[in-house]
Amino acid sequence: MADFEAIAQAVDKGDREAVVRLVKEALAAKVPAEQILKQGLVIGMDRIRYKFTTQEAFIPEVLIADRAMEGGWKLLEPLLKDLKPVGKVVIGTVKQDLHDIGKNLVAKMLRGHGFQVIDLGVDVDPAKFVGAAKDGAQIVAISALLTTTMPNMKQVVEGLKAAGVKVKVMIGGAPVTQAFADEIGADGYAADAGSAVDLAMTLVAAH
Repeated sequence: MADFEAIAQAVDKGDREAVVRLVKEALAAKVPAEQILKQGLVIGMDRIRYKFTTQEAFIPEVLIADRAMEGGWKLLEPLLKDLKPVGKVVIGTVKQDLHDIGKNLVAKMLRGHGFQVIDLGVDVDPAKFVGAAKDGAQIVAISALLTTTMPNMKQVVEGLKAAGVKVKVMIGGAPVTQAFADEIGADGYAADAGSAVDLAMTLVAAH
């Protein structure tokens, strides 16, 4: 039997070498790749996500855990081609904003929890969000770090509505608030990467 708890602990601690070794052992024991992913890697990412949300862990720890999980994921990915993703998320930083640390962290956390993530990068034109969302996305996730670029979030929301693209919109970034999300007609606001995963799960379920 695979030691799922050991895999989860290794991810949580950021021990990439242990994750790779344990995943290889599980695969050698004929444990299904999907089971290893859900009961080992994802559980480990859930733990670090919770610690990040409660400020028991910070960005460096999350990135180290993500690197460890990635080691196991690369072994499982070829065996998971037929696994249906939890949902499809288009993510990017709004036009005229070049900040990407928070956006990248959210993208990593979403991938770690089974989402297909289309990362458009930074300084993304509203039309690019709309175009990418048309290809079967359930969620558009928009980030802004500058107060001067926050109005561009509204342009994305309005562009999606004008194009008739039925997706849920979630927003985040240091100056962003729930009140601003309500003001521009977004479906949700997340204060950090951990909350973003929870919100995405909720929005996909409601889509």
